[in-house]
Amino acid sequence: MSEVRSFTTKDGTRLNVDARGDGPPVVFLHGLCGDAGQTREAFPSECGFQRFTVEARGHGGSQPGDLDKLSISTFASDVADFIEQGLSGPVVLGGISMGAAISLRLAVKRPDLVRALIIARPAWVTTFAPTNMAPNAEVGRLLNILEPDVATGAFIKGEIGQRLAIDAPDNLASLIGFFSRQPIEVTAALLTAISNDGPGVTEEEVASLATPTLVIGHEQDLVHPVAHARALTEMIPLARFIQITPKVESRERYAADFRLAIRNFLKNLEP
Repeated sequence: MSEVRSFTTKDGTRLNVDARGDGPPVVFLHGLCGDAGQTREAFPSECGFQRFTVEARGHGGSQPGDLDKLSISTFASDVADFIEQGLSGPVVLGGISMGAAISLRLAVKRPDLVRALIIARPAWVTTFAPTNMAPNAEVGRLLNILEPDVATGAFIKGEIGQRLAIDAPDNLASLIGFFSRQPIEVTAALLTAISNDGPGVTEEEVASLATPTLVIGHEQDLVHPVAHARALTEMIPLARFIQITPKVESRERYAADFRLAIRNFLKNLEP
């Protein structure tokens, strides 16, 4: 069973924290417009570590706060404050997609808080507004100008929707779900702000990381190109890349591969 806690940021925004397991802490973060359910699926149970998922502003049960503050930098600062206030010592830090970008930023900017790093299905390397995030940005744009039902149809019929239907149906299914994600104004703000954002780190800073790192990626995913995962693996000196089964091929094998990769990585960390 997961335990739900709360954490209040420095500006008074209340965030949900999902915790499960026993042992040294692993802060494992979800992706854009996701929640702790995403990390529960991917993180191994009874692995000798305790997982904490801080649901970012506007995600899961967390308050959105000021919509103008929504950014990877803000989310990373919130996680840093949570680690400093609620956990002891440096932690294993990681995440999926947006959570990977948050983790990469924090590992670079606050290496004192991070003992090991998990970068899963990265949607960013170092640049802002990468082209692979254009589908998310387009959903945000449409939600800002059209009613959700009309926006959904426009997206499906548009160039991006048609391309995803052929090349990445799993991405398309996720994106279509965003059109009914409530509250709509928060979803539109998140997709617009984060899709045009980035981890705010340089290639030189990433290459200077001295942190044991697991990088996870898979094929058949246009929003999370496996090339991004391979690029970060090559950039980070102590990184190891694991390729897992694509979700579109088998959701069950995807989750099993994901959990096994993390379990093996944690098992090989020094106590």
